[in-house]
Amino acid sequence: MLVDYYNNENVRARMLEFLGGRSIHDTTAGFITGDGTAADVQFVQRPVSELWNCLDQGREVGRSLWDHKSLIVDLDIEYVNFDSPAKPYVQPKRAFELQKPIVNEIGERLLSFGISPLHLLSGRGHHFLWKVNQASEAFGRLCNIGRLSDSLRHRYSQPHPVNGCTVSDELGSAFSGLGMVVEQFGHSIVRGCADQCEVPIQLTAVEVGPGQHGREIISIDLSEYGDELYSRGIRMPFSAYLKPDQQRYCLGDSLVDAMPMSFSIPLHEMDVAQALDTMRNAELTAALASKASVWIPDCSASMIGMIEDYSRSRLAGFHDEFYRDQHDPPESWPHTYDRTPLAMLPTCIRTSLEQPNELLLKPAAIQNLVRALMALGWSPRHVAGLVRSKYERDFGWGDKWYRYDATTRADYYVRLFAGQIVAGVDSLIDFNCRSTQEKRYCPNTQCGSNLVGLRTELRKRIAGWN
Repeated sequence: MLVDYYNNENVRARMLEFLGGRSIHDTTAGFITGDGTAADVQFVQRPVSELWNCLDQGREVGRSLWDHKSLIVDLDIEYVNFDSPAKPYVQPKRAFELQKPIVNEIGERLLSFGISPLHLLSGRGHHFLWKVNQASEAFGRLCNIGRLSDSLRHRYSQPHPVNGCTVSDELGSAFSGLGMVVEQFGHSIVRGCADQCEVPIQLTAVEVGPGQHGREIISIDLSEYGDELYSRGIRMPFSAYLKPDQQRYCLGDSLVDAMPMSFSIPLHEMDVAQALDTMRNAELTAALASKASVWIPDCSASMIGMIEDYSRSRLAGFHDEFYRDQHDPPESWPHTYDRTPLAMLPTCIRTSLEQPNELLLKPAAIQNLVRALMALGWSPRHVAGLVRSKYERDFGWGDKWYRYDATTRADYYVRLFAGQIVAGVDSLIDFNCRSTQEKRYCPNTQCGSNLVGLRTELRKRIAGWN
């Protein structure tokens, strides 16, 4: 039983290490999460002191990216199949084999900077983690790079309901700067191994065109850097991996019931094939906990190289240009963003502006809006302003934009996709999928609009920028 496994003293000790301490009282994580098997996963934030209760209840536990002494760096790599979400569970060896070129490239690039991360495996992929001390030179440099909107600065200044702490301007800015640096690192990985990978590589979960095994990608998921620091977390090593149970609605009871219990584990003195066997066996996972430390390593000094690589990049120059521009103020939206001429846009892109909920929450929809409007001469920051103007209007969003900062979310995703265009990482092929290069259809499979004309114009503009 899961509760018996969680009672193992080594498992509990390793979880404390990952939280930054040796006891509940000296951990440095801002909070933990503890979730069960229900489909409506809320990632409810809890005080660290509730860890033992969560384990006694057999929950899947995670820790916050927010840390009181360091900035936690997380690179999240995973296989995603939009048509067959069960694929990584039914064919785990294939899912992980497809990730091998990306994982190798990440390892080599990090080694070139002198960064030795903690390497974790979970049900669909890998995490690489390290930390930057808040008293370090690297942290100061990240502070100088980052940008905080006034609305996000205000949110960070409010006491957090779980721990009563605030996120300082310095920490908030450093997290923002880290997102920019990691964005450049993602570009370098895509450039370095795209030709070696059998499926498209995306910097977040962007839907792609169909291949032999459906619409599948390897995601270098940077989405956590587009939200508030206090809102994101990561599953803890040696925690149960309950995502299949949480996704019974799309995986099916028979598949989930036939799967063995699975755990998140460190890749320690074994290869991925051995790790896949270990993580599906509670006894082997508990034995691993007796010898595999999961302290998050401090790589503050080594981060300088990664920061300098970013500072020399075309992406850094684009970020400066992006933030020099400003959104139109809300009081002017009826005369500016609301008058965006829609008739010239392909149907699917026009629809995302007319019916933004849920469409403008999907990365693929934002990506193609960015492509189209930049082809028509829009400044990327004003594309973000347009997206923000939809987020902040009543389109049935519920409490989403009370929980998340609309300005930051709009800026981040538009910046992410525009940066790929300017840096030449976006191939400008619909779906970014080699198998659909000759079709060149609109990414919305219900729409037959052709984007060739916009793509041609956008390529001309890219040539001018470079």
